[in-house]
Amino acid sequence: MLTFFKSTGIKSCALIKCYSQRAGVFKMSSNCNSHTILPNRRVLAIQSHVVHGYVGNKSATFPLQVLGFDVDAINSVHFSNHTGYKHVKGQVLSDKELNDVFSGLQQNGLLSTYSHLLTGYIGKDSFLTEVGSIVKAIREVNPNFVYVCDPVLGDNGHLYVPESLIPIYQDYILPLSDICTPNQFEAELLTGIKINSDADAWKATEWLHEKGVKTVVISSTNFAKNSELIGFLSQKNGNAKSRHTIFIPNIGSDIVFTGVGDLFAALFLAHSTTKPNLSEALEYTVATLQAVLRNTLKALPSDLGGKKPTAQQRELKLIQSKTDIENPTVSIRANKVQ
Repeated sequence: MLTFFKSTGIKSCALIKCYSQRAGVFKMSSNCNSHTILPNRRVLAIQSHVVHGYVGNKSATFPLQVLGFDVDAINSVHFSNHTGYKHVKGQVLSDKELNDVFSGLQQNGLLSTYSHLLTGYIGKDSFLTEVGSIVKAIREVNPNFVYVCDPVLGDNGHLYVPESLIPIYQDYILPLSDICTPNQFEAELLTGIKINSDADAWKATEWLHEKGVKTVVISSTNFAKNSELIGFLSQKNGNAKSRHTIFIPNIGSDIVFTGVGDLFAALFLAHSTTKPNLSEALEYTVATLQAVLRNTLKALPSDLGGKKPTAQQRELKLIQSKTDIENPTVSIRANKVQ
């Protein structure tokens, strides 16, 4: 039986009651604090969108919302599906169209509502340059907002975007970024440093720090050539510096999953905001990623007959992983590097 309570003039928060069902009876809890105000957590997310599947904003929005963040999405592309499918149809947003959409937010005085900006796949020089202008405009209104840059350039030695975007990231976007989350290939492209060891990875993070990025997370490296990937986290604030590594089981190493980097950046944005330190944020991010990949693998058909799963079968099981997003089981710890 559902019971509805009529307003009696009590403060609105007191109308929100908690219930527990025992022997068919609903009980009302009085634990509500009517003066509690949730912190402003609103993300402007500029990256790709697909109608079917999970990459870009489709990969980032749901987890961010589950973790308590409002998300305002601007889609750099609007595609039927990601490019791993045989056919892709859709539209690409121009830098002028991006400016038009953003100017509407600006003219309505909404820039101050954003606590974060998250950027991912961007495929044109002029569009990326416009993103830099957006960062400056938001920061002018809200100096404390955090820009998380996921420099989506490519993976596994393959570029997804024109090479001409690299110097724009290097000289214009990175100096505006608070957090940067490249994969190994992207870190190598941005820094010009081939990563074949821990020392190389730290050298690459230092190069990014020198560009002005306070927090660098190389989401995964595979130079060890074994069943583990290594993530590198480096934070630099003035003369203070902290470094951590995390060893990540390479789940489904023979399968190419899409949207994983987009999910990583969104999760790290959320946990770096809510957790007491960045090493814990990294642990929670990895824990959720591992759970999502396990759930995706479990959902694969058992009768593939030796064939590789299709692009549709490999889509991340995000909705099915809601519990793992809210409360991941952390079993892999980050290691502090002296």
